[in-house]
Amino acid sequence: MLSGMRFAVFLFLFGVLAAIAAPCDAGDLKKAAPTKSATYQPQEGDILFQSLPHMPIVDAIEGCTKSPFSHCGIVHKNAQDIWVVIEAIGPVRESPLPLWVMQGRDSKFWIRRLKAEYQKEIPAFVKAAKVYQGKPYDIHYRMDDDAIYCSELIYKAYRDATGTGLGSLKRLGDLDWKPWTDVIKSIEGGNVPLEREMITPKSLAEAEELEVVEL
Repeated sequence: MLSGMRFAVFLFLFGVLAAIAAPCDAGDLKKAAPTKSATYQPQEGDILFQSLPHMPIVDAIEGCTKSPFSHCGIVHKNAQDIWVVIEAIGPVRESPLPLWVMQGRDSKFWIRRLKAEYQKEIPAFVKAAKVYQGKPYDIHYRMDDDAIYCSELIYKAYRDATGTGLGSLKRLGDLDWKPWTDVIKSIEGGNVPLEREMITPKSLAEAEELEVVEL
């Protein structure tokens, strides 16, 4: 079980990981491969999923959901004509796409795209995501607006734009939580909030409005 001190160290390291992915200038971007796969052609509003480096909370997210997805973000071309990913990893922010890709294990990522009938929602979807910029990261994975986590950002941005969230909320108690009891208790002060609802990256990826993009 993580002690309070060890969990504080974990949060520090999580912050360091987030800092590594901080925005760089356009000159740096021109020298970097845009993604691991040169065949990926970014489109506004794409939703990308990745596996973050192994650490207790990452392994718990992937283990509870039986999925490789532990992080996600929204693709956007910013005012400087640079492709970025709007993400909640630390404060909600825009990270250059190449650096976002590199923060994942083996620089692998998965792509979901709004189906043709929902493409008209993309401008409002992206605009709604930007409203949350600067919000702190929610390590407790609650659905309030005090802090926000990666899949919650995407769920709420789409909800704010269209009136309907992406994917379906899941109770912690409905996930495979038992093997990760110690990690959960270390975050929750000894509790396991089985009734807490959340939007997991896996549930988000399975939203009926999205289609899989194969590279």
